[in-house]
Amino acid sequence: MDAARCTRDVPRRDKLLAALVASLWGFNFVVIDWGMRGIPPLLFVAIRFAVVALAVVVVPRPQTGWRVVVGVGLFMSLGQFGLLYTSMSLGLSPGLAALLLQAQAVFTIVLAAAALRERPSAPQTIGVALGVAGLAVVAVGRGGDAPAFAVCLALAAALSWAIGNVISRRAGVVTGRGRGGTLSLTVWSALVVPVPALALSAAFEGPDAIAAGLAALSWQAGLSTLYTAGLCTLFGYAVFNGLLGRNPSAAVVPWVLLAPVVAMASAALLLGQTPSLGEVLGGAVLVAGVLVAGIRPRARPAAAHRGEALAAARREAATRLTG
Repeated sequence: MDAARCTRDVPRRDKLLAALVASLWGFNFVVIDWGMRGIPPLLFVAIRFAVVALAVVVVPRPQTGWRVVVGVGLFMSLGQFGLLYTSMSLGLSPGLAALLLQAQAVFTIVLAAAALRERPSAPQTIGVALGVAGLAVVAVGRGGDAPAFAVCLALAAALSWAIGNVISRRAGVVTGRGRGGTLSLTVWSALVVPVPALALSAAFEGPDAIAAGLAALSWQAGLSTLYTAGLCTLFGYAVFNGLLGRNPSAAVVPWVLLAPVVAMASAALLLGQTPSLGEVLGGAVLVAGVLVAGIRPRARPAAAHRGEALAAARREAATRLTG
């Protein structure tokens, strides 16, 4: 099934839902920047995931071992967002942060090839090359307000996310909202985050900063937490996984690339943070690389009936472009 056929088969309602979720995820970066002011980043991560973890009351436990749950929690949640929030607290703009985080797709392909012996396809190899080139252009042409260390932390966040992707993929977690789905794994792995995040906050930010941050909690911080935990994590994953369950992944996953566009546009409109020419050009190359890497080779007729399990695996692999 080619991309044009996939797009035509997607109902208009599902296209609007995909655009909505991608927009929520993109605007999330501005909301994080707005709500974190005056609050240490690692403390803010602990608060966010404490709220997400409350959903274990209604979301069933994933059908996977606790080692997987802990691994995903440490890398995909604590590592990714701890590094991301810290990079933004050091001055990285929400738009550039959202863009750099897309490097997780490139890192996931490379790590999967090394750890899972998954041989990259030709489109994936080209996509990785374009992604690396795009990151180089962003690094060289970034604006003067983007500290090099903050950029490195954002890329480390993307790498941490990619490690979580590989852990999840090795465990065979499939897309969906049931007991084996990524939503269940996201919610239950949130249990791993708050205590280590608080410990790291105490070690690197200090007890005084934690006390000051708790005293600085405001309605903005509360609203930001509800947005990131409720709309982006719980609502966003539930809707997106439902879209993947009803439609071909090739028709759904590319919508996620709206997220950095929305993040950059909203940061420019609301925060006056206009991206540099190098960031725009490099970002375009990086996004193009992610798109190319997501191209699926046309299946041979004999391989068209390999069973439902293989179809689910392909959908799960495509989902890794979203994290």
